[in-house]
Amino acid sequence: MDALIALLVLGCMVAGSYVDPHGPGGPAFGERTPDPPSVLLMAAGAAALVVRRRAPLRVLAFTSAVTVAELAGGDPAGPVAMSAVVALYTVAARTDRPTTWRVGLATMAVLTGAAMACGPDPWYGQENLAVFAWTGMAAAAGDAVRSRRAFVDAIRERAERAERTREEEARRRVAEERLRIARDLHDVVAHHIALVNVQAGVAAHVMDRRPDQAKEALAHVRTASRSALEELRATVGLLRQSGDPAAPTEPAPGLALLDGLLAGFRHAGLPVRLVRADEEPLPSAVDLAAYRIVQEALTNVRKHAGPGARAEVSVVRFGGSLEVTVLDDGGGRTPRGAGADGGGHGLLGMRERAAALGGRLTTAPRPGGGFRVQAILPLTGPGT
Repeated sequence: MDALIALLVLGCMVAGSYVDPHGPGGPAFGERTPDPPSVLLMAAGAAALVVRRRAPLRVLAFTSAVTVAELAGGDPAGPVAMSAVVALYTVAARTDRPTTWRVGLATMAVLTGAAMACGPDPWYGQENLAVFAWTGMAAAAGDAVRSRRAFVDAIRERAERAERTREEEARRRVAEERLRIARDLHDVVAHHIALVNVQAGVAAHVMDRRPDQAKEALAHVRTASRSALEELRATVGLLRQSGDPAAPTEPAPGLALLDGLLAGFRHAGLPVRLVRADEEPLPSAVDLAAYRIVQEALTNVRKHAGPGARAEVSVVRFGGSLEVTVLDDGGGRTPRGAGADGGGHGLLGMRERAAALGGRLTTAPRPGGGFRVQAILPLTGPGT
């Protein structure tokens, strides 16, 4: 492309050298012919344009020197300045604005000064002013093209950045949703399977001596397993929805169902006492997190606290936070935690639920025996 442009510029310069601007009836073609040195200078200036993109400043310096040589020695001078105009445009289009100003003014001054000093016309002649005008327009056009390219590149980069941001945000939301569903699945399965295991053990133990009690235990097994299937169906159903997720058909569990949850643990043989200050409506995220924390904490008590353990659940609102505390007096050999940082997946899930709402969860053994789980959930925050 640069070679074709150089060839086109050479053709224009050679054709322009045959035009006499001072003809009797105005500019006339064929009234003069260029001399061989002018043709050589025009060829040299056009050849330099082939590498104008790789070395724009050097090409501009060379073509300016060729133009000055033609203005000083040519009689009449050929239009060699056309190669310097193209080179100046390239410099303006490929450098910054300060460089364009400095180099453009210098080129305009040198070429216009040479034309005024060496030309046959007065200094204010139209050919001298034409050199000044063409160099100025070349610098302005190159600067405009550079600004346009920079503007388009900035818009393209901004669009690409916005697209990457949208993709990252979508991936982050998908990961958070998967983590939330995994927590719900863990809580549901752990709670109901623990109840099923306990009631099945009770039924097997009293089957021969007290069949009525065994029948009651099996009824609890059926109820717990049905509840587990229903909650699993409602939770996993979220993964099968296309487009915008619709609301699940099953209501999300909350503290309104706390009495039923504790009744299930009492039927499983775990005495649970509830202390609740008030029952004012809570944000849905806080309501679900509080319910799941109580569910998981009592499941851990039933699995690890040992026989004869008792539990106490406290749900108290104070200020702008909800405090959920689960205490037990068991002393079983338990991997539940060795302080606030210990624990398995259950404690980790509870701690992540609290952290997602901007709250905190602490777990620790009690001084007199047993274990304490306490969650502070803000009622207003990033997750609510």
